[in-house]
Amino acid sequence: MAAESSGGPTARPSHWLMAAGIYCFFAVFLIWPILQIVYTGFADKQGHFTTEYLRLIFTDPTLVAGLRNATILSICVTTLTALIALPLAILTTKYEFPGRKLLSGLLLIPLILPPFVGAIGMRLVLGRFGPLSQLLGLGDVGFDWLGSSTMLLGFLDSRLLGIACIQALGLYPIMLVNLQAALANIDPAMEQAAANLGASRWRVFRKITLPLMRPGLFAGCTLVLIWSFTELGTPLMFDFYVITPVQVFKQITEVSDNPLPYALVVVMLLASTGLYLIGKLVLGRQQAAATTKGGTASALKVLSGWRGAAATAAISGVFCLAVVPHLSVVLTSISTTGAWYKSLLPASLTSAHFVDALSNNLVLPSIRNSLQYASIATVLASIIGLGIAILLVRSRIPGKGVLDALAMLPLAVPGLVLAFGYLSISVLLRAKFPEQTGVNGSLKFLNVQEYPVVLLILSYAARRLPYIVRSAVAGLQQTPVDLELAAANLGARRSTVLFRITVPLILANLIAGALLAFSFAMLEVSDSLILVQRAEFYPITKAIWELTGGLGDGMYIASALGVWAMVLLALTILASNELLGKRMGAMFRA
Repeated sequence: MAAESSGGPTARPSHWLMAAGIYCFFAVFLIWPILQIVYTGFADKQGHFTTEYLRLIFTDPTLVAGLRNATILSICVTTLTALIALPLAILTTKYEFPGRKLLSGLLLIPLILPPFVGAIGMRLVLGRFGPLSQLLGLGDVGFDWLGSSTMLLGFLDSRLLGIACIQALGLYPIMLVNLQAALANIDPAMEQAAANLGASRWRVFRKITLPLMRPGLFAGCTLVLIWSFTELGTPLMFDFYVITPVQVFKQITEVSDNPLPYALVVVMLLASTGLYLIGKLVLGRQQAAATTKGGTASALKVLSGWRGAAATAAISGVFCLAVVPHLSVVLTSISTTGAWYKSLLPASLTSAHFVDALSNNLVLPSIRNSLQYASIATVLASIIGLGIAILLVRSRIPGKGVLDALAMLPLAVPGLVLAFGYLSISVLLRAKFPEQTGVNGSLKFLNVQEYPVVLLILSYAARRLPYIVRSAVAGLQQTPVDLELAAANLGARRSTVLFRITVPLILANLIAGALLAFSFAMLEVSDSLILVQRAEFYPITKAIWELTGGLGDGMYIASALGVWAMVLLALTILASNELLGKRMGAMFRA
């Protein structure tokens, strides 16, 4: 018993059983959806292999333009997030200046609102006679920032650049937490040795610091690159349709008899993989050198006088820019309908939209639905994630690298791809079992048109599983196994050891991972927009999308719903950050 618990030569039968169940989960709910998309994209109506659908994509000028725009957008967003996050990470990790701790926490605020929701308020800010036009003195002439298409540098659509800026302001915290974690793991003795040999600060950074922080830079760039390449919500909210994710979304109604959307998703998957491999080739080298942290404590360098003031001002400036989408949503939610027009601020304020939201047929049911979906998905992900963490840290099961890679795969697989995979499985099962998956059939829960709840919850759980796994693994690695061995040697059953010793010791980590999983599931965009088609099952993000398309005060009520979601997500992010501290970066590593 003791030898097995401490890592003996053989694995327990219970570990083998646990591993079998987890591999089945990945096979059915992660690998199968991806393979189903690939198969449908390369198979004709007789089931024979064909590349005809791919040929159609690359001969269609509109679809090619969509792929080009998606690629340009992802590169622009990744570049902007790196330019924002790298200086912030260095300042907050290596220097002490007035307000550092407060500002370090405030920099994570963009995580509390997906760019999709922030785009609601920005539509008013960037309108022809919106606040930006007024701020620039355009007055009654105005400028339609969203409707005007101007080519910059001969290839970059000005609207695409605007979307990139908004996404970068929303996604840079993902890059930031990875870079902060990477910097914290660098042995300061190496930088000190280079400085003692006469190297300048720039040379130390270029030759020592930057190469050693490549793993964090690679992790952050990978997630932002894939996220922005497949982001559906923001371009959709800005009515920018010549981009691949939106083109896929617009063809959802044709998936039953048209394989072209599947082929388009296959192209997105291949492109995402290609971007990942390029990033790994450029940034992922020499990772082993950065994984060992030395024993020398890194003392923060104090910036005083004008240097400290400049650091505080720089970070405050980034924070102010980053919260513009959040403030715009808040202002939209309290603005009287039509009052934010030709003025820098709303001409009149009201709380009526929050009241109206309570009586709206979509709002309260969507909140209730999201709470249910996210809660069940979080419980499911927590059970599976804890099992994976135990296998990775406390067992001798072979193939741990494969298991860890599968657990992290949802971070690298675009949400749009996985959601479309679940949709394709539903279409397949409807075709094979029409009666069983019908309205009164025993398998109707596999038909997203009739009852999308089950597949939506499974999609949420699979997408957010990495947060639980990373958090639980970190907790187990920091918890001595001796306490578990002592309880086992005193005759405690394995279940007793698990629930009375192991889980209580890593409870803070589990809660932090669960909070992140729950909060992001509450505001999941791609899965919600694609899988849910009936109003009675709408989650929050689907309700927001439907409300923004309504006339009158629809956008204002959607903003009020976004504010409620923002508050909820803010509380969970702050709680997770308090529990995890610098380990927060591990939640966002692919």
